[in-house]
Amino acid sequence: MHYLSNKKILNWPAFLQLKAQESKDLRLQNFYNTGTYHDETKLSDIDFVALDFETTGLDSEQNSIISIGLVPFNLQRIFCRQAKNWYINPQDNLQEDSIVIHGITHSDLKGAPDLRRILEQLLDELAGKVVVVHYRRIERDFFDRNLRALINEGIIFPVIDTMQIEAAIQRVQSRGIINWLKGKRPGSIRLAK
Repeated sequence: MHYLSNKKILNWPAFLQLKAQESKDLRLQNFYNTGTYHDETKLSDIDFVALDFETTGLDSEQNSIISIGLVPFNLQRIFCRQAKNWYINPQDNLQEDSIVIHGITHSDLKGAPDLRRILEQLLDELAGKVVVVHYRRIERDFFDRNLRALINEGIIFPVIDTMQIEAAIQRVQSRGIINWLKGKRPGSIRLAK
């Protein structure tokens, strides 16, 4: 069973097929038509892509994407030579507090394309793969809102959220009276940890 925010999506392949029919943008149609894996697919048969965005802030409604990085992989191998990275001209201004976090400055973004210019290539890299992120609200929400601002159409795709997985593991590991007495609490689920 798959989830879209608070709504259940029972069948991602069928949902993406419907999205392809509804989409007005040819790039998005092609992305959705590529489809995704069925629930019965073995993990060893799945192609993944790790996706990471840097943004001008943490609010997808007010901030925008400034950097996109991706690395394809499967359970046997990480395809480092196929990794991609783009700087993106933001739709809003860089904020000093975000520069401290990601280290991307105005000079790094000078001459960077807007998201529309790399959209087809980015979608081709993601199409048909399972996207792996650390905190889906960044990659999925920012991608959706930035596309809505640029092409008047958003995007949705299945993700594996490593932050959600780690939070669940830590909750289980810190349960029970013994752990409570020992003061064992869930640790940081930030990517660096």
